[in-house]
Amino acid sequence: MAEERRDQRDARDAREGAQEMGESWGRSARPEEAEAWEALVATARRTVSDGLVVGTSGNVSVRVGDTVLVTPSGVPYDRLTPDDLTGVDLTGAQVLGALVPTSELPMHLAVYRATDAGAVVHTHAVHATAVSTLVPELPLIHYMAGALGGPVRVAPYATYGTAELAENMLRALADRTACLLQNHGTIAYGTTLDQAYDRTAQLEWMSRLWLTASSVPGLSPALLSEGQVAEAGERLRGYGQQR
Repeated sequence: MAEERRDQRDARDAREGAQEMGESWGRSARPEEAEAWEALVATARRTVSDGLVVGTSGNVSVRVGDTVLVTPSGVPYDRLTPDDLTGVDLTGAQVLGALVPTSELPMHLAVYRATDAGAVVHTHAVHATAVSTLVPELPLIHYMAGALGGPVRVAPYATYGTAELAENMLRALADRTACLLQNHGTIAYGTTLDQAYDRTAQLEWMSRLWLTASSVPGLSPALLSEGQVAEAGERLRGYGQQR
């Protein structure tokens, strides 16, 4: 893909530049940032092992104070090391590392500026991306849509890495924690990396469910009402072990 090839060129140029300089940009990582980077890399690798990403087509970020740690452009996740830690401030200025941040940095920063997100996961998951080409929002095939804030919208297509895409995404995310990106993929956020990842996986599962049910000749899947999904969403707020 053109996006992946460009990311790989960016990463190669960044590595060569770092080698020439002999040092990383900005300050040294703090202990909490190094720990968060380890968790970020584990989450990024999980997107690949679970089939949500092919190659370097997705990206992951986590916020530590006013610093956003983000996967670098074009580097396979299984090759990331502690030395590859990459971080920017909320304006996008690089403050940690020598590798070029992901080309989708504008989307990640837009989420952090507009919400209380602690982590963001972006993928090119197959079923969710397929749904993004068919409908303006994912039909209410399952009550777990309530865990994402309601019907999952599709953000209109815009070129990857652009401010236009980030703006379209924010509109689709209004009162939601995940959305589809038309002919592109998914984006979800949460207070933690685990929550952002779980919401991403849930969105892919619901997309697959709807596509599967819709493929039965002569039948249409029963759908829930927005009220039913909202009621489920309220119940889900208290789901699991409360601390």
